[in-house]
Amino acid sequence: MTRQWTIDAFADQVFLGNPACVVEPLAAWPADAALQAVARENNQSETAFLRLTGKPSHYDLRWFTPSMEVDLCGHATLAAASVLLHELALDAAQVTFSTRSGALTVRRHEGGYEMDFPANPPRRLQTHPGLAEALGVEPVEIWAGRYLVAILDSEVAVRRLAPDIDSVSRLTAHAEEAGQVVVCALSDTPGVDVIDRFFAPGCGIDEDPATGSAHCILAPLFAERLGRTRLSFYQAYPERGGRIETEVAGSRVLIRGRAVTVIESRWRSPLLEVGPSSGTTSR
Repeated sequence: MTRQWTIDAFADQVFLGNPACVVEPLAAWPADAALQAVARENNQSETAFLRLTGKPSHYDLRWFTPSMEVDLCGHATLAAASVLLHELALDAAQVTFSTRSGALTVRRHEGGYEMDFPANPPRRLQTHPGLAEALGVEPVEIWAGRYLVAILDSEVAVRRLAPDIDSVSRLTAHAEEAGQVVVCALSDTPGVDVIDRFFAPGCGIDEDPATGSAHCILAPLFAERLGRTRLSFYQAYPERGGRIETEVAGSRVLIRGRAVTVIESRWRSPLLEVGPSSGTTSR
């Protein structure tokens, strides 16, 4: 039977941050349809799958939402590192993952973890058709990178936002990935620089509780605006929320956070037995 863990990422206690399921490292990839079926059954925003490479502290990593495979996921990468370094007691200072977004490293950092991700500096847009209507509020600024970014005028506006999710899913212009919007504002909360939320019906998630990949966009944007490389973010998903620290380092973003194990379980289904995969060389 194959082991699996549910990890609350970007959290220092259970039931906060963003839950991700992590399947123990496999010798080879099962069929892609099997991986998708496992992610659908888990029904978390992401399930992370690891494959052994034969190299110490080096693994292949893939991420699936309940509806599709994605190119980059921060919180499930953090969760995968926590499984390896904490649950499986891997004797290493850091781990390296080969992914669709290139090599990603995660190392131990001050009781938590530090991920090294590619920065995704956004470009300024003057307007975006349908965005204000989808959000129910007029953004102060609009930016686009991997996702759309809507800057609002206050923390209160971000927290109170109740967008039309179906309309958000139909936003297809300018950003690299359709139907996904980060909404943010400068924070009024002491110790937090920026407050944000992430709506992602384009990949099957109405709202994500804590999103590492979104901060690859936000970190360079607000580092330039605030004039410092290190920033503190709070992703204000209702009743959960995640704390994310970032540091811009040239073309990379260091993303820091903690992770807590909530569940350890075992798969009794044969779905994870090895079969043909349509994987590319990056997998």
